[in-house]
Amino acid sequence: MAYQLELSPALEQYRDKLESSIKPYIVIRAEKNDHLVLWQSKLGGLPYLPKGYEYPKGVQGNPLFLLAQINFEEVPCLEGFPQEGILQFYIADDDFYGANWDNPTQQEGFRVIYFPTISKTEDDLVTDFSFLPEPKGLPFFGSSSLQFNKKVAPVGYTDYEFEQFADKEEDIWEEYAEKFSSEGHKIGGYAHFTQEDPRSNKESLEKYILLLQIDTDNAVDIMWGDSGVGNFFITQTDLEKLDFSKVFYTWDCC
Repeated sequence: MAYQLELSPALEQYRDKLESSIKPYIVIRAEKNDHLVLWQSKLGGLPYLPKGYEYPKGVQGNPLFLLAQINFEEVPCLEGFPQEGILQFYIADDDFYGANWDNPTQQEGFRVIYFPTISKTEDDLVTDFSFLPEPKGLPFFGSSSLQFNKKVAPVGYTDYEFEQFADKEEDIWEEYAEKFSSEGHKIGGYAHFTQEDPRSNKESLEKYILLLQIDTDNAVDIMWGDSGVGNFFITQTDLEKLDFSKVFYTWDCC
């Protein structure tokens, strides 16, 4: 049975278009936890790092910090996304959290790393991270364990694709934006922004789909600026090739 949206009478005229936009995604729930194994999915904390693999650093040689680690063995199957391996997202401890808005795919202040196979033997892994400095201004504190659930949702009001399905100028969307919010931590689906989707202004970025979204979450001490959200995007072609070298990273806040 097709998924049917609960819409107000004023939005009934858009039902077919909005329901055609429905996509599956993985919702992520984070819970504070400082006792995580190295290969576990997590926000913050210490990364999975095979011995001999160089720890990721910024352009000036400063170590980056693990924002998120996704072990896809723990994630429900989502078409087009990996079904195994570990995907990591690192960011810099600076005023912009490693983002470069002029060149958002340039991995100098951030890094995305994929390990296709996973060793669960600590002897194979780096366990001493005493070389890492104490962070001063990251958008997160401590570490959190992650739980994943597969869901579906229609296009989000702040995602640039919304314009393809409905007339955003009409003053009838407040209820929709609240009921079908794109907020929260997620893999895939539609992105949430506190300001404007940067893909709407650059034709070269329109083919980028949401890879990972990490939202402000007071329960686990995550705060992007003033209640903002961080997003990582990738083209479907690069995702299918498991090529994470041109991931587009951005964040915004109120």
